[in-house]
Amino acid sequence: MTGDRLSPLDAFHRELGAKMMPFGGWEMPLSYPSGTIAEHMACRTGAAMFDVSHLGTVRLEGGEAFERLQYALTNDLRKVSAGRAQYTHSCNDRGGVVDDIIVWWVSENVFDVMPNASNTARILSVIGGVDTTASRAVLAVQGPKARERLATFAPQAASVKRFRVEPVEVLGVACIVAGTGYTGEDGVEIAVPVQHAERLARAIVAAGVTPAGLGARDTLRLEAALPLHGHELSPDITTLEADLGWVIGWDKPDFIGKAALSAQRNEGVRRILCGLRTESRRPPRDGARVVSEGRDVGVVTSGNYSPMLEVGIALALVEPAFAATGGRLELHVRDSALPSTVVARPFVKR
Repeated sequence: MTGDRLSPLDAFHRELGAKMMPFGGWEMPLSYPSGTIAEHMACRTGAAMFDVSHLGTVRLEGGEAFERLQYALTNDLRKVSAGRAQYTHSCNDRGGVVDDIIVWWVSENVFDVMPNASNTARILSVIGGVDTTASRAVLAVQGPKARERLATFAPQAASVKRFRVEPVEVLGVACIVAGTGYTGEDGVEIAVPVQHAERLARAIVAAGVTPAGLGARDTLRLEAALPLHGHELSPDITTLEADLGWVIGWDKPDFIGKAALSAQRNEGVRRILCGLRTESRRPPRDGARVVSEGRDVGVVTSGNYSPMLEVGIALALVEPAFAATGGRLELHVRDSALPSTVVARPFVKR
């Protein structure tokens, strides 16, 4: 045993033959016997189920919850309303991203804030509230046929629209369902009380949905050019450097990091995220140097093989002058160079 926390579905994953790995303080499935590429393709062409119970849930309730989140997080909740979800950042005073977060606005004065696995305690200290992670499991059902297959036994859950949040009964159990996900595909995420998690997981698989692990989740999110905390985002990488300025509510009176981000917007960033596509199947790797005419101009933050494109793809932080689509760069991996082209994101569109 690693000492990491276990998902409520740990025994279920092991029964299915999952290869387990430590991740963010949890032990979670990396892949099942079918393998990462098969799981990836199942999500792109059919439907896949991911256990994302390692994500945190911090619940804020009461009349002060809205204003507390408005100050603590970058995005502007006034853009949405109760019954909606919103992507946002928690920044430090330098504008660096402490975490990227989905906020589920459950009802008028009730919010479920969803930090990354290892950041729950940190976010709790910033926004307050109650850590309810241990009370629920979260299952993501993703893919072009996700709703169709989920509807065979949970039609209300399957009908929750993109970035909507609704309390829904699933298999006779009160759940919260959001039209969110991290794969670039359509689908929903279902927060279910822990004692009912395995029954729900079995019903989803019985409906023809392929179990998928963190390996496929990572290749899917990379094809969709979705950022991963610790890679494209960190306390030393700002929201603007990650090219995610749309998650900043500039019209809010104040929020943590606003002064630094405003200064950076006025001065211009010194590095910016871009997408790179290689010419071979060899995958670029995190930390690879990005080189132009013999000079280092950036670094790869995430790189892997794309099962859909059948070439290597990468996200990289580069000097702004080298981020233009169509530019030619080299990715230096150990002693070899991978020719690459700056391409539009996402790499694969739904």
